[in-house]
Formats: sequence, C-alpha cells, structure tokens
Amino acid sequence: MTALTLSTAAASGLRADAIVVGVAKGAKGPVVAPGAEAVEKAYDGKLASVLETLGATGGEGEVTKLPAPSGFKAPVVVAVGLGTVPEKDETYGTDALRRAAGTAARALSGSKKAAFALPAEDADDTGAIAEGALLGAYSFDAYKENGAAKAKNGKDTKGPLAEIALLGGKPRDKAYKAAVERAVAVSEELNRARDLINTPPNDLNPEAFAAVASAAAKEHGIKVQVLDEKALAKGGFGGILGVGVGSDAPPRLVKLSYTSSKAKKHLAFVGKGITYDSGGISLKPAGHNETMKCDMAGAAAVFAAVVSAARLGLEVNVTGWLALAENMPSGSATRPGDVLRMYSGKTVEVLNTDAEGRLVLADAIAKASEDKPDAIIDVATLTGAMMMALGNRTFGIMANDDAFRAAIHDASEEAGEPSWPMPLPEHLLKGMDSPTADIANMGERMGGGLVAGLFLKEFVGEGITWAHLDIAGPAFNEGGPFGYTPKGGTGTAVRTLVRLAERTAAGDLG
Repeated sequence: MTALTLSTAAASGLRADAIVVGVAKGAKGPVVAPGAEAVEKAYDGKLASVLETLGATGGEGEVTKLPAPSGFKAPVVVAVGLGTVPEKDETYGTDALRRAAGTAARALSGSKKAAFALPAEDADDTGAIAEGALLGAYSFDAYKENGAAKAKNGKDTKGPLAEIALLGGKPRDKAYKAAVERAVAVSEELNRARDLINTPPNDLNPEAFAAVASAAAKEHGIKVQVLDEKALAKGGFGGILGVGVGSDAPPRLVKLSYTSSKAKKHLAFVGKGITYDSGGISLKPAGHNETMKCDMAGAAAVFAAVVSAARLGLEVNVTGWLALAENMPSGSATRPGDVLRMYSGKTVEVLNTDAEGRLVLADAIAKASEDKPDAIIDVATLTGAMMMALGNRTFGIMANDDAFRAAIHDASEEAGEPSWPMPLPEHLLKGMDSPTADIANMGERMGGGLVAGLFLKEFVGEGITWAHLDIAGPAFNEGGPFGYTPKGGTGTAVRTLVRLAERTAAGDLG
C-alpha cells in the first residue's frame, strides 16, 4: 500500500520525484488552482501561460508534465486537470479533487515520492485528495513474474507510486488526522476488495474467499461464522446449494459481525459472491465468460465495508453476509426446470441457471432477516439489464422504502459513486408466476433488472427496510483506467456502504 503523510514543508524544499498541482479550465484558458501558489510564484506568475503553451486546458483527467522551476528539489511539476473553474463562492468539490488526485497518482506510477499541492480548503478536501491518490495508486501485480518489483528482463517495472506527501495539511489538527486515517482505512479495504475481484477463479473459490474473510475478521476483532456445504444442507439453504452443486468447489455462507457497545442501530449487508459464473447448464455464450471472476464483487464490497466499519470504530452494528458459490455445468448441476426449496421455505422453479445470483442472495437475505436488523442492503453484479439501463459507471438502487432508497442515493453521491434510484413495479411480479413452484427465478425480459429486485424483495423479512444495489455496470472496468478507477475490479459500493454506516451511526437515517 502506498504510504501517505500530511506535510507542512514548503513545495520548493521537499525532496520528491514530482510536485502535483491543479489546473482548471477557465473562460480564457487554463487557471492555476489554489495550493500551487509557491510553484506559481517560482514561475514568475506565468505557470498558466506555460501550461497553455504545452497544450493544457485544465480539462478533467488531463495531465501535463514540465520541468520544475529553479531551486526546487523535485525535478518535475505535474499539472492535473480539475475541470471547469468553480463559480464564485463555490469550491472544486470533493469528488473533483478525488478524481484529480487519482489521475496524478496513476501518472506517477514507478515514482518513489510525490508531493500533492492540490486545492484543499478543509479536512474533508484533504481526505478526498488522500483517498483519490491511494485509490489511483492501486496496482494488481500478484501474478506477474516476481510480483511488481521485476519484469522478465530483470529490470524494475512501474509499480505504484510509493509515497505521497499532502502539502498544506495540518498534521496536528484532529480533523485533518481523522480525515487521513479514514481515507487510509477505507482505501486499503477497498483495494483489498479489488484484489479479490481481480484474483483468478482457480485461486479464489468459495472456500478460499471464506478463508481470506476469516483471517481479516480475526485481525480486526470481527466475529466470524462460516457455514460449509454440510451446514448449508442441514440448514436448508437450497438456493446457495442449488447454485454450487455443479462445482467441485462447494459453496459457503460467511457471517461477519462487527458490534459497537455504543450502537443504536444495526445494518445487515448481503453480498453476492459467485467466484466464477459459467452460467451453469444455461451456459453463457462465447465472449461472456472471460470476466466472470468478477461476479463476486458484491461480496467483496460487503467484506471490505464491514472491515472498514471495524477499523473506523463506527458506533453502529454491521453484519456482513457473503453468499459464496461457483456456478458450473456438470452432471450434478441444477437443471432448468428443477425446483429448489429455499431457506425461507419458499420454492423456486429455476428456469435459467444463469439467473443464479438472486438464488444465493435470497437465502442470505432470509437468514439475515432473522436478526431483525434495522435495514438490509444487498449488493450484487446481478443483471445485464441494469447495464443496458444505466451504462458502465452507474449502479441502480431499488428498495421497499422510498426514503431509504433516497438516503442510499445521497450516501453514494457523497462517496463519489454514481447511482440512480430505480422503481419496483408490482405488475412485473406476474411474469414470475410458476405452475410448479411458489415463484420462478425469471420473469419478463424487459425490465429484467427490476424483475430481479422484485424477486429478492420476496425473501425480505416482514417489516424490515431493504434495498438492493445492482452494481453490474461499474463493478469491473473493461476499458481504460480513469481518475482513481483502474482497469479490472473497481471496488464499487464499498464507499457507499461505509458512508451509509457512518450516517446511520450519526443518527442521520432516523
């Protein structure tokens, strides 16, 4: 993990590989952002002109490198675009700072140290810069020869930026220290979620995932319970077993319990953890299998959020449920037309074995309901339909309570994770009528993401507030990196869940 410190050192005297400054898009050209005053002065007030000559506009995601001015111990200045200059009395916004810091950290991969002199008016801004830089510096190199340190020719490769100094911070100020400590804790756990999502499925089956979660839980004082295939059979978890029965790697249900002596509320997070999804007997078509190691991203997000809550000492009880299975075709696999008896007692006719995520989630939601939490939030890479509706960077939110859905949307926006509230039209339930069982696992094709939400709603305990986050689009980035988002696993929903837990601890959710 990249090291991070608050520094009161002058930009000119700090030994580093680069000084990072912000530049914004003004009406008449690039404008140097606050925080870079010392650098601007060393360029005789002409830094914006120099940047414009080099083609910089200040647009978001833009990076311009230039030699540092005379007298600076750092040899390079890196100007990163912040987007449009804010209106009078407005600020750049925490997510603009987060994205800019992430962009700069990615541009400085292979460097030992960089000093960030981005505009930070308060501790929240500093925390956002810290978080963006730490997330942007992420690199997954576990499967490269000799790790990140060496390439095949024996030379050093471009590993992540090793150290970050945040200039203008206040190391002795409690608010600034807390903001940075929060950024470090959440970023480390989010990056661990990314590691899990990126790990090949031959090394991350349900048992292996459960072992990682158990080790982390014990490290951070979280109570852990793992139900293996025998316990699942004894308990009647027909959904999880039905999905995992076709694989040589048996399923698991992991319960992680973080408790606070000062808690007044209890949240339950439930994550879909399909460590590989072939589609089962309803096999996925060619071209749709290669990234299916990411189908456990919901469980990874839940795991990271619970550990983050423990590390931050939040005054709220948080229980995480990881519903882990591998969906494979074999002679023992569940067939289309089979009927499963779920943990809740309901029966489900399986019309499509590739609609498996809702089966493992249904069992875990029903089990989580027994604890009578104040709210249940499930997270899943559930439907391609949600990607069709919202694209690759926005997740959908469905809920049985409009106010709770709005609260989650607010939390996601605060965290910098784009989301959108979605409805649960009751008329779509009719499409899941089954002549054989209580409900089918498929309904109308149009509105398929909403159909999946309605299916899950059927397994929520009576009187319990519930929400469903379909993160199918943003959970795995198949395109190029941007901002603080890498190629591959993104860790989507971790920060939303943590922010929701913080707001609950503060009494903001009623």
